[in-house]
Amino acid sequence: MSDRPGQDTRSDFRNWRAGRPFWGGWLLALGGGEILLTEKASLKVVMHIGMQGLAGYLMPALMVLLGLLILFNPSQRLFYSITGVLLSLGTWLTSNLGGFFIGLLLGVVGSCLTFGWLPDQAPRVSRRQRRKTAREAKELQRETADEPTAHDETAQRQAGQRQPAESV
Repeated sequence: MSDRPGQDTRSDFRNWRAGRPFWGGWLLALGGGEILLTEKASLKVVMHIGMQGLAGYLMPALMVLLGLLILFNPSQRLFYSITGVLLSLGTWLTSNLGGFFIGLLLGVVGSCLTFGWLPDQAPRVSRRQRRKTAREAKELQRETADEPTAHDETAQRQAGQRQPAESV
């Protein structure tokens, strides 16, 4: 057990977060929430006309839903992210310029982060570590090339014994 309380919870959350496109889903849901809040704002700028009034609430609600689905079902992330981008761009027309551009940008960036996330990718090795590994491999190769092996010594002895026999 760890020394500090909550340490296991923090590491469990970190492991859960590492296995999914966390920030992409979070930003997409946050963008949808922001657009929903601007719909409820008591500003004179807010417009609701006919079916666009329904679409103004439906699109950001779907953005929030897609953000949550990305977090809890990352296996379908490509479909969710493409749909999230389309919904985010659709809010430009239906929801006060996409929540005054803030929700639209959050949704597009979150969807793009989700689309670009790769699940089983090995962590990237730093340039310093790659150079160190290459240097060690070169040194090992030089050492093995400089030292004659037992097979090489045996071959040289046999060649030395054969030469006098051939010249006679």
